[in-house]
Amino acid sequence: MIPGIMVVCEIGFWAVIVLGLFAHYILKSPRFGLALPSMAPVIDLVLLITTAVHLRSGAEAEWAHGLAAVYVGFSVAYGHQMIRWADIHFAHRFADGPAPIRLSGADYTLACWKDMARTLLAAAISALVLVGLVWLVGNATQTSELQGWYRILLLICGVELFWAVSYTIWPRPITQRSATACTPVR
Repeated sequence: MIPGIMVVCEIGFWAVIVLGLFAHYILKSPRFGLALPSMAPVIDLVLLITTAVHLRSGAEAEWAHGLAAVYVGFSVAYGHQMIRWADIHFAHRFADGPAPIRLSGADYTLACWKDMARTLLAAAISALVLVGLVWLVGNATQTSELQGWYRILLLICGVELFWAVSYTIWPRPITQRSATACTPVR
């Protein structure tokens, strides 16, 4: 049940983003275009409530319940950046906006460290959601499967740290296109 709801929530997330961009750039309705993406947190809330209710009703915690918590954490931390990325690409493709650029050199290294901070935030939110689910259920045996997700969150943070350190030591080479473009996108 939970994996299906996660798929529906992910599709819903991108649907409200694309429909919002369509309304903003194609239908020339900026207010409606802003209203639709603001529904993304509601989608996260639906997933979180569904997961909590499922566990609270006596379901044994599975990997999908932990994945739902991690999904919510990363959606909250990275959601705005994903929307901005989609906006820049959509504006370029359909509204004569500036071309997105591929960051390089120190700009890319700085972006990697910003992603590191964002990933730490996402992991912290995910861990808090996991703790909240365990507390809400109140049965350590029923929620024992969720404990393994803390190691996964540490692994994700470790990979992100490795990525940032590697591009600090060996920065991405500067290209002609990235040196002349004006809109930073990764």
